[in-house]
Amino acid sequence: MIRIALFADIHGKFLLPFKLVHHYQQITGKTIDHIIQCGDMGAFPNKNTMDKATLRHAKNDPDELGFLRQFCQNHKEIEQFLNHLNVKMLCVRGNHEDHLFLDNLEKQAELNNQTHFSIDCYQKVWVMRTGVPIILNNGNDQLSLVGIGRIGDKKGRKDSQFIQDYEYHTLKELFKSKQDFDILITHDKPSESIRGYGSSEIRETLNNIAFSYHFYGHTGEPFGIEMADNGVTQSVKIKELEFNQEGKLSEGCMIILEKSGDKIVIEKVPLKDIIGFMKNTWHYM
Repeated sequence: MIRIALFADIHGKFLLPFKLVHHYQQITGKTIDHIIQCGDMGAFPNKNTMDKATLRHAKNDPDELGFLRQFCQNHKEIEQFLNHLNVKMLCVRGNHEDHLFLDNLEKQAELNNQTHFSIDCYQKVWVMRTGVPIILNNGNDQLSLVGIGRIGDKKGRKDSQFIQDYEYHTLKELFKSKQDFDILITHDKPSESIRGYGSSEIRETLNNIAFSYHFYGHTGEPFGIEMADNGVTQSVKIKELEFNQEGKLSEGCMIILEKSGDKIVIEKVPLKDIIGFMKNTWHYM
């Protein structure tokens, strides 16, 4: 069996998914093999490159600066915890990232023919290249996945937060392979025919590739599962990993996926199992 934990929109709280996985393993006795994260990491290694929204939120929430403060320079306590946990986090880009920083790392990864690349000093956080398949293994079980980072834009803008031409070209080449994969990981949702929100590239991908599940964040909507328009894929909106006005995490912010043989099942981690993780206490968990 292979088991993964899925999160969305951590916005700088890089340590939180790892702590939640550690807690989950302790209370259930079940091992998590990988963490998957659906974008808006808040990967800013320099405060000068942060976008206005991140800077605005950081004034009231220092966790927005978590990557800069905790994952760019080595902290022995964090390093020991992450090494003991021994779980890596695979992410797609969101729209709130330092894309120039990520572009430079991705170019090097492409030269080295790497499907994903490390962005932190501990080498525990990795970013998937859009449209480049990854196979996760655990014994005889495999989980195949494809990521699509950034967001779509119906106005055709090419700013760094929007899906780039080279990424769309990579997706088009993947369509030609006629392969199917287990899961699709994106930040944005597929574009809607009525209102036009979302990504047309994601919609086209779902129309060309038969995934079992599609996971995404970004929209601010609650957790939900619905059948994608292709009639094959279960589309799962993961609740953003953020604390509400009461300082609590919301339902559907942590999802567990298990694959054994050809069977895939998912479940929400019950709120009662993460009740101790409050806005002002999670750092000490």
